Amino acid sequence: MNNIPDNLSIEELRELVPQLQQLTEKYKHSEAIQKSLFDISELASSVGELSRLYPAIHDIIGRFMNAQNFYVAFYDQVDEVVDFVYFVYFVDQFDEVALRQIPASELMEGFTGYVLRTGDYLFLTEETRETQLNQINVKQIGSGPVDWIGVPLKRGNQVIGAMVVQSYDKSIRYNQEDLDILLFVSQHIVNTVDRVKSREMNEQTIRERTKQLQNINEELQEEINERQKVESLQNALFEISELSASVDGNMADFYASLHEIIARLISAPNCYIATISSDNTRLEFPYYSDEINTVIESREIGFGLTEFVLRSGSAELINPSKVKELTANNEIDAITAKNMIEQNNSWLGSPLVVDGEISGVIAIQSYSQTEHYSLRDLELLRFVSHHIAVALERKRSSDAIQAYNQQLTEKVKERTEELNKANQYLQKQIEERKAIQQKLVHDAHHDALTDLPNRTMFNARLSQALANKKRYQHNNFAVVFIDLDRFKQINDTIGHHAGDSFLIEVASRINQCIRGHDLLARLGGDEFVILLDNFDSPEDVEIISTRIINSIATPFVLDGREIFSGASIGIAYLESGYRSASEIVRDADAAMYQAKSQGRGQYVVFDLTMRKKLLEELEIETEFRKALKSEAFDVYSHPVFDMTDNSHLYDECRVRWVHPKLGIMDRDSFWQIAEHSGLVVELDNYMLKAAYAMLSQPLTSYAASDHYKVAINLSIHYLTHSEAAVQLIQDIRDRGIDPKRLIFEFDENDLNRRSQFSLPAIKHLKRSGIKLVLDNFGSGLASLSYLYSYPFDFVKVDHRFVKTIPRSERNLKLIQSVYAMSEQLSFRLIVSGISDKEQVDLLRSVGCQLGQGPYLEAPSQVTLPI
Repeated sequence: MNNIPDNLSIEELRELVPQLQQLTEKYKHSEAIQKSLFDISELASSVGELSRLYPAIHDIIGRFMNAQNFYVAFYDQVDEVVDFVYFVYFVDQFDEVALRQIPASELMEGFTGYVLRTGDYLFLTEETRETQLNQINVKQIGSGPVDWIGVPLKRGNQVIGAMVVQSYDKSIRYNQEDLDILLFVSQHIVNTVDRVKSREMNEQTIRERTKQLQNINEELQEEINERQKVESLQNALFEISELSASVDGNMADFYASLHEIIARLISAPNCYIATISSDNTRLEFPYYSDEINTVIESREIGFGLTEFVLRSGSAELINPSKVKELTANNEIDAITAKNMIEQNNSWLGSPLVVDGEISGVIAIQSYSQTEHYSLRDLELLRFVSHHIAVALERKRSSDAIQAYNQQLTEKVKERTEELNKANQYLQKQIEERKAIQQKLVHDAHHDALTDLPNRTMFNARLSQALANKKRYQHNNFAVVFIDLDRFKQINDTIGHHAGDSFLIEVASRINQCIRGHDLLARLGGDEFVILLDNFDSPEDVEIISTRIINSIATPFVLDGREIFSGASIGIAYLESGYRSASEIVRDADAAMYQAKSQGRGQYVVFDLTMRKKLLEELEIETEFRKALKSEAFDVYSHPVFDMTDNSHLYDECRVRWVHPKLGIMDRDSFWQIAEHSGLVVELDNYMLKAAYAMLSQPLTSYAASDHYKVAINLSIHYLTHSEAAVQLIQDIRDRGIDPKRLIFEFDENDLNRRSQFSLPAIKHLKRSGIKLVLDNFGSGLASLSYLYSYPFDFVKVDHRFVKTIPRSERNLKLIQSVYAMSEQLSFRLIVSGISDKEQVDLLRSVGCQLGQGPYLEAPSQVTLPI
């Protein structure tokens, strides 16, 4: 048009008007298309959900062509489905299809399937449709359109879907321009859909992660509440034990104190103790505390609640519903029953047994209309009654030395006051630690006890130092690894609270020995590590290490006691050859172990010979992994017997490893290697497989018995939550094995480390019928709460106690005490490691019945089926 002459006539100009109008319409159409593309691009930022995106695209396309019937289908080549639920938009005036997933095999033969298969567009008109369909071998699905246009949606060269418009009205026809427009905008639609879909998925991920964090927080709160309950119970049991040991004083004070302790564990507003008179005809009440009746007189033995417990010889829980049944059986008189029903009493009573004879009853009762006792309360009262009976017997035996008892009473009072003060101090420490722990839940970079940086923060700083060293070779850095001597002995002898105080004091002393810009961190337990920088020579590091050793060697004063410790230090200098922070800490740790082996209280600088030793340990770990993978372990059966009649109780399945160079590995080293290798659960699975084989086939001489049982020592790592126990029980049943034929033994030391996580899972095992054993009892920090809170069927005493009982009366009495508790807490005692007849005779003399050891029968090797 730029070449139009200036001197055209009017007639010639009129001839050019249609051309100009056509050109104007073309520009307007191009402008409309450009605006639509801009609107499609804007949808990616203005629309947050795919369900709103497709109608908006439909509306935009409808601006420049008739798109009354329009749909977008996306093709998932992995699942071979065309998804009409989450990824498409479908509007059709005849084929109103429910939005759902349709198998690709049904759709690929149609028009849309052709576009998805080939990646080519398809333009069908009424006049040419039959001819085109015969040429491309495509059939019609659904109502037949007049015109049909489908263009592929591609991400790069991959076809991900198709966009289709169709007309059922002969007055609405499509042309090549409509096809070109759809082809032009299809790629822009793919980009927009991808951006909206990505944002929608990100928002969904954020919501799911938020929900997970909320669930984790709730689980942590439940664990804290459970821990508080266990600590409260353990403190109360400790007070009851101390109270019964100091019963030689005023009995009234003893009963009142006992009532106070029971009231902390059970709602006990009303409590009394009844004893049988010397002529066995009357009941006497040395202690009576009641909300309604303030005084009670002794009475003749009749048919009251107390007398019912005396006759039954067992602890009883009696509520108004049960009292009717007892009255009908003539066990309780009518007056007592009437009073109890009218007052809606809930009553607990347990016999006081001395030398096998019942001497009285302890009872508690509630007059509340809403509060009634449970079986758990009954079990607790049964446990308390044993201590009361022992205290009464001591009182009777002490009448001959009453003067001495008076003096002892004063000492007991002083000791009780000291214990109360100590308990208050302990309670304060516990509350402070809880507050710190809750505060630091959101702080992942500091140690909860010492407030020092933890391993995560230290490794991050060390990684920065390593990067700095690679860039600036003249900068000096060193890692100092500190391990404390005799920390376990301090914990075991003085207590964990003193051990914590000790660690805090150690952290303070080390801080005073280093410079302000050095980084001190606690890795865990009694291990501390320091990152030193900006020093001139290795002598500076050695001076600081010597200063730390001398500081730790100075006596500590804990709970009024003077405690001695020491420190062993390993030093590793940062060199450019290191690739990660863990390698540096590993080498400093190796140097520290070398210092320990050389006599402790000194420092050692890492060299390559230490790395050789680490490689040897790694080689042993590799051999262990290979042995576990190839199942190259020896399986032995070690039976447990009832020593009263030498009957077989069950077989314990044990695993032994013979190293190619080192020979037979002892049991402790064997499990330590598994622990360090992170293969404890895999080893547990191997032992479970061996136990299944022993139960399924007669592999031992005792396997023919109908009641044959097999035990394995299961790691507590296997049961970190209740779901793991449920899955394990299901696996056992899927193998066709009755869970009642399995016995799981849990090591006491293993339980100490993870007891707060394992109780729910252990209860699941118990309910399934699996018998439970607390193994190596007494080898670690034995706790009465394990015997009371955990549903163990057996408790196996550590073999080291049995080894020394012929010359250690103290160990024999300890075993006797545990046996006495077994009768009250409903578990059976097993004594392991029996090696001669003298041990058997001594164990039988204190009542022990179950035993295991080479004297009874040595372990025998079991050949597992291939």
